[in-house]
Amino acid sequence: MPDDRTSADQTTVGEPIDRSNDIPSSDRSASLRAAGAYARLLTRGPARARIALATGVLCCLGLTAVAQGARGGSADATPDAAPAPAALAERAEPGPASRDKERVAVSASPTRAADPDTTTPAPRRTTRKPVAPAPVAGLDKAQMKNAEAIVRTGREMGMPRRALVIAVATAMQESNLYNVASGVLPESRDYPHQGIGWDHDSVGLFQQRSSSGWGEVGELMDPEFATRQFLSALARVPGWQQMRLTDAAQAVQISAYPEHYAKHESRATKVVAAVLEAGQ
Repeated sequence: MPDDRTSADQTTVGEPIDRSNDIPSSDRSASLRAAGAYARLLTRGPARARIALATGVLCCLGLTAVAQGARGGSADATPDAAPAPAALAERAEPGPASRDKERVAVSASPTRAADPDTTTPAPRRTTRKPVAPAPVAGLDKAQMKNAEAIVRTGREMGMPRRALVIAVATAMQESNLYNVASGVLPESRDYPHQGIGWDHDSVGLFQQRSSSGWGEVGELMDPEFATRQFLSALARVPGWQQMRLTDAAQAVQISAYPEHYAKHESRATKVVAAVLEAGQ
């Protein structure tokens, strides 16, 4: 049986508290007593006394309302007074979640196209320049340069190493690897040359004759052209790959001394190897 002094609305432990706007019982009793006194005053007593007493009662009622408002605080506040979500967001301190969202936002943003004016330029691909091979096999710089022209031209034509050795050995025999003009053909001396020979109208590294159909004088004085003419003729010799060097050279040159090419094979092999190694 409940105690008379205990309110029937008293909550127990664990019961949800959802009556935060209820007025306390002590305040409610004081208000009722003041209202009763005010009613009695209005019905009895002198008029002047009734007015004074009524004024005092109204003051008490006002003070009571003020006290209730002060105690109620946020409990009596209306929903309209609640701070706006934006204000709450401004007061909230950034935590790990907000930093994570910021990172996600940054990573999800579209990638900006690279600006060619601000990006780091890619390293330039440098083309390795051919290195001039040092003279070997007793040659000087001019002779080695001519040998290099023979080997380079033969490589451009796709000729095998054996053909390059045959060509260099032939030029060693015919002109000692110098680009020679002819004393018989004054025209030949109008072109760059490294000496003058007197073997008929023979000119150039391979002592080819324009009268025999090898080409124009000015063309034959060009080491690259002369080399192409020689190697093209060698490629037309049946089975030249299996021939001795001197026989293959003689098949092209038709010399009065067919065996003389053989003595240059060893030196020519060293020169070709040096040029190919320098060009790698």
